[in-house]
Amino acid sequence: MILKAFREKSDQKFIDKLLSSKNTSVSDKKIESVGVIIDSSEYSDAEVFKNFFHELGIQLPKIKVIVFVDDVKKTERLWGNYFSKNDFGWRGKVKHSELQMFLDTEFDALLGFYKNDAIELKMVTALSKANFKIGLSGIDDRLFDFILDVGIKDFDIFKTELRK
Repeated sequence: MILKAFREKSDQKFIDKLLSSKNTSVSDKKIESVGVIIDSSEYSDAEVFKNFFHELGIQLPKIKVIVFVDDVKKTERLWGNYFSKNDFGWRGKVKHSELQMFLDTEFDALLGFYKNDAIELKMVTALSKANFKIGLSGIDDRLFDFILDVGIKDFDIFKTELRK
């Protein structure tokens, strides 16, 4: 219990350090690759994101979705990449190879489609090498370059606002 609290505090300090050294240069080139982070407890249909970004003209191989799961036992129903709190070591060390590949990819845009305040979701967003980060309101504003004030269940409103 004490160790868990100490680790969470250590992880939060690591995120704060990452965000304080964040480079905020944004390119004006067309978005050609997108990464999406979702929380399975809030939204589980990753295919909707692939279809939406494909409609916007982004090729399917350039759209990557990764799902955060609280319980690893529930991953058999997931078809794609996923990560859990067990995939992180001390000071943000990533133990999951597919997650590390996702983080190392320099996406033109990263979408954090979650409202959960989990430290692991914040860590993935902060560690990502994406050029432009889009998120939902209610999470640490320092994580994102562009914030939309929509609910998780309002996907149609989200699509309309993002198109603008």
